[in-house]
Amino acid sequence: MGEKRESFHLYGSLERAQRSTGSHKAEADVVSMADSSITVDDIEGELFKINRIRDILVRRESELRYMMDDIQLCKEITRLKKELQKLVSLPDNDKSDEDRQREEELLQQIHKLVETRDFLVDDVEFERLREKEEDKEMADFLKSKFQRQKKVLSRRAATRAQQKSSPLAKTGFTLLKECCGCTCSVM
Repeated sequence: MGEKRESFHLYGSLERAQRSTGSHKAEADVVSMADSSITVDDIEGELFKINRIRDILVRRESELRYMMDDIQLCKEITRLKKELQKLVSLPDNDKSDEDRQREEELLQQIHKLVETRDFLVDDVEFERLREKEEDKEMADFLKSKFQRQKKVLSRRAATRAQQKSSPLAKTGFTLLKECCGCTCSVM
């Protein structure tokens, strides 16, 4: 009795089961991860979309971090202002030297926090302008890419129209290329 052995091959995220017999063909072990109906342009388009989504998420994360920092600064400023308000509301006759010193410290702390918040607002504005410039550059890039693709597609359409108009003028190589594309083993 001949014993058959099963071997499983994993290629990236593609799993393929193959019954192994004594003879292996080199072509049988080659597994493409790409679906044959997907073009390079489709893959590039999908990668572009994924990168764009990632960029949007990174921007949103940055915005949320700025918002959190702003909220924390505002809370701290509000807390310090309330404390300062209590000290200021005391009559000058009832204030101790510690109270006056604390007032000065609170004013300095509030001033530092306000400056920090101003820097934060400036950073947010800088990021907004940078993102706007990136968006403009991306729009220009996409516009030029689509114009190039339109030109290539119009050339292909013109070539196909010319080939269809004179079927007898085709060479054997052209017929093979049209038949099988670039994947033909004869080529």
